[in-house]
Amino acid sequence: MTDRSGTSATATGGFGASGVTGPARAANAARTAVVWDALSQLLAGLSEDGPLEIVDAGGGTGGVAVPLAELGHRVTVVEPSPDSLAALERRAAESGVTVRGLQGETRDLPSLFPEGGADLVLMHNVLEYVDEPVAALADVVGIVRPGGAVSLLATNAVAGALHRALAGHITDAHHLLSDPDGRWGEADPMPRRFTRHQLLELIGRAGLTETSIRGVRVFADVLPGHAWEGDAQVGQHLVELEKAAAEHPELTGIATQLHLIAHRG
Repeated sequence: MTDRSGTSATATGGFGASGVTGPARAANAARTAVVWDALSQLLAGLSEDGPLEIVDAGGGTGGVAVPLAELGHRVTVVEPSPDSLAALERRAAESGVTVRGLQGETRDLPSLFPEGGADLVLMHNVLEYVDEPVAALADVVGIVRPGGAVSLLATNAVAGALHRALAGHITDAHHLLSDPDGRWGEADPMPRRFTRHQLLELIGRAGLTETSIRGVRVFADVLPGHAWEGDAQVGQHLVELEKAAAEHPELTGIATQLHLIAHRG
């Protein structure tokens, strides 16, 4: 699993969405601001008694793990790629923090951590790539303490169809909507996409209670690049637009990704 997490956090608790200074950074912040906002609120609720034990399953090179460590939490990345783990170690060292890196897959979580040993497990852009999503999520839930949380980020099948149609691939879009794995064809590089209903069904089967679901990248992935070229202020406005759009259930359906926060009872 490679690092698909996005931008970095500031040590003060904002996660890179503020202080945007250039178009490229603005575009990146617009794509990640919603996730970081949700994580900030979640961390505040979970960390009343001090630093958290956080596991980032498939955390790649530490795009999320290192910023969380900068906030004082104890973070472990479980990642199958040795190259990604080496890059994680370098990134953590450059930031002056310690992040533990373990080589493994989601199926290895029960042997790597005690039952209920984590306050929070991140599972960002992982369900699309595992062989058995139900089993993978069960392995994640097993290491979450009662009252702990899972942050789940997954690619939205409905948005996938929209993007194929906008690109002129009408037949692909039609196929994707009827395909149980949310794929537009054999050449589709994405192994699997999910609808909102499928994700909610998955967490229910895993014994989790959904507390929030937000749309991520509602507008950022459909606006042409020139929309913010040369104007950092436009990029900042896009960040705020994405934050507002994430709260609208009507817009969640067209978001590129769906971000669920769920708790273990």
